[in-house]
Amino acid sequence: MRILVTGTAGFIGAETAIALARQGHVVAGVDHLDDYYDVRLKQARWARAAAEDVQQQRLDIADAAALQALFADFKPERVVHLAAQPGVRYSIEHPQAYVQSNLVGFANVLEACRRHHIGHLVYASSSSVYGGNRKLPFAESDAVDHPVSLYAATKKSNELLAHSYSHLYQLPVTGLRFFTVYGPWGRPAMAVWLFSSAMLDGRPIALFNRGEMRRDFTYVDDVVSGVLRVLEAVPVADPGFDTLHPDPGRSWAPYRVFNIGNHRPVALRDFVAALEDAFGVRAILEEQPMQPGDVEATFADVDRLRLVTGFAPATPLAEGLRRWAVWYRGWRESAS
Repeated sequence: MRILVTGTAGFIGAETAIALARQGHVVAGVDHLDDYYDVRLKQARWARAAAEDVQQQRLDIADAAALQALFADFKPERVVHLAAQPGVRYSIEHPQAYVQSNLVGFANVLEACRRHHIGHLVYASSSSVYGGNRKLPFAESDAVDHPVSLYAATKKSNELLAHSYSHLYQLPVTGLRFFTVYGPWGRPAMAVWLFSSAMLDGRPIALFNRGEMRRDFTYVDDVVSGVLRVLEAVPVADPGFDTLHPDPGRSWAPYRVFNIGNHRPVALRDFVAALEDAFGVRAILEEQPMQPGDVEATFADVDRLRLVTGFAPATPLAEGLRRWAVWYRGWRESAS
C-alpha cells in the first residue's frame, strides 16, 4: 500500500516508517524538523528512514495548503499520524506550540484524509488523557474528562475531533494511547535519557514524588509492532453501540481507541535500579516533590488491543534497557 507517516524525524515515527518500508509498502514521511530538542538526533532518524527508501519531505502539518498538496501528489491509501508537539512540562511554558501542532495540525490531517478518501487513519493519542483518574489499570472504557496538562488536553481533543470526522464522513479512524515508550533513538526529554545522562556524568537523578511514581514503560519495537497490527485492523461501524451507556473507546462510527502499553507498571526507583544494571554504574538519587502536570501512575489495560490484533509486548524491561544502554553510549560518543 501507499502509506503516509507524519513525524518521521521523531522517535516512534521514524521506527514506524522504517518498519512499513521493510514490509514492502511505499512510504512517504513528513516532519517539520523543529528545534524542540537536538536537531542532529532528528536528522539522524530522518536519514535512517530515507536509507530505507522512505520518501521524505520537510513540511509543517499546520500548513494546510502544503499538506493538501502532499496528499494530492503522493495519493496515500493509509495514514499513520505520529507528528505532534510532545512533552508534559514543556506545554506549561510553551502552550502555543501545542495548539499549532496538536490541534491545528491534527485538524489539517483529518481534513486531508476526508478529502482524499483515506482507507484508515491511525493516530497517536497518549496515556496522559487519563489525567486525574485513580482507577488502575487505565481502560479505554474509562471517562477521560479531567486532563492535568495542556498536552493531555490536546490529545483528548484529538480523540474528539477524530470521532466527529469518523461520524460525519465515515472515515475509519483508530487512536492509540501510548504509554511511556522508551528505547534506542528516544527523545532527550524522556526519563530514560535524562537518567542515563546524569548517571554517566556523575550528576544526581531527580526522582519526583520521591521515586514512588509508576510508569508503564513500553519498548519501542513492541509499540511499532502494535501500530502495524492496528493499521491492518480497519475499524467498522458498530450498530449495536449502546448510546445510553456510551463507551469512550468505541462508537457507532468506524472509530476505535486502544491503549498500547506493556501492562507492567514499574516504580521509578526500580527503573533506575534496572538502568544501573544496564550501564554498570551507580546512580546518585535526589528526591523531589511531584511536578505540575505529572500523574502518580500509569498502567495500561491492553485486553482490547490484544483481542483485536493479537498484540503482546515481548521485551522485558532488563532487555530493553540493555539495548538502550548500548545505543545511548554510542550516540553519546558520536555526538560529543
